[in-house]
Amino acid sequence: MKRVLSLYMLISLCACSGSDDGTTETKPQVGFVTNGVASFWVIASKGVEAAEKTFNVDAEVHMPGEGVADQKRIVQALIARGVDGLAISPIDPDNQLDLLNEAAANTHLITHDSDAPDSDRLCFVGIDNYSAGRKCGKLVKEALPEGGQIMIFVGRLEQLNARQRRQGVIDELLDRSNDPTRLDPNSGPIVGDRFTILDTRTDQFDYAKAKAQVEDAIAKYPELSGVVGLFAYNPPMALKAVREAGKAGQIQIIAFDEDDETLQGIIDGDIYGTVVQNPYRYGYESVRILAALARSDRSVLPPNNYLDVPARRITVDNVKEFWGELKTLTGAVD
Repeated sequence: MKRVLSLYMLISLCACSGSDDGTTETKPQVGFVTNGVASFWVIASKGVEAAEKTFNVDAEVHMPGEGVADQKRIVQALIARGVDGLAISPIDPDNQLDLLNEAAANTHLITHDSDAPDSDRLCFVGIDNYSAGRKCGKLVKEALPEGGQIMIFVGRLEQLNARQRRQGVIDELLDRSNDPTRLDPNSGPIVGDRFTILDTRTDQFDYAKAKAQVEDAIAKYPELSGVVGLFAYNPPMALKAVREAGKAGQIQIIAFDEDDETLQGIIDGDIYGTVVQNPYRYGYESVRILAALARSDRSVLPPNNYLDVPARRITVDNVKEFWGELKTLTGAVD
């Protein structure tokens, strides 16, 4: 995949509009910053676009293609321009507190998709990633009722949402009690009664590396029975590797997110199922909240500063219905 320094999408076209009383209102300017470049964020951008029209704002979507440094550059540029609000999915919240608090000191800051609870952000829009990880673990149990050897693949573990999802999968497979604060080592085997998590591999949003790591795992572990992909592009890369190895149906693939290739893989019977978020709503709700805050309306802030967007499980039983809903929402056509 060609690496992109920063995928920048300017969604709005004009800065001002007339109000009902004939005066001219300057539209609030808001930024929606992702943690990388992926199909997931294209869906989110559709929500941003819809909210931009509904709530009369100018919204920009920025997709950093080169990690933390690129995200920092984008955020600081938006701060310097004096935008009225920022919605950010932090790449490495533990080491970005200074950047996030700088943003919070200069504009209205919220997080989406992946939280930074120790920052001065006003609220978080997203799923309960630990619970969603446990949902994913339940899919693994259904796909492999006798247990087996599992590999986990994810873009990066610096992100809080990635760590929480992974831990949810592990805790479910090991039949542990709920504990979102638990954190197993990032690498090496984790052995349970029925399942062994052989390792967790990260790829830093490098699609070629993501596929190569699945290929390596297939070659290294002849008893490998399942792979779990926790970022939107991981399951499609796993699917390519498994098919090319001639092991479709032998190695179960359990997914996260709603990439088209993942959904088609479920229909084809080569992916057991996926846990989906609602990136469209992440974009829409983020812009809705920022638009209101820019107009001094803090009533939009959710209870406990958390807007829960429930995760859903998708299998062959409901994949066509879900995919149809998604296409309608995003305006996609067959």
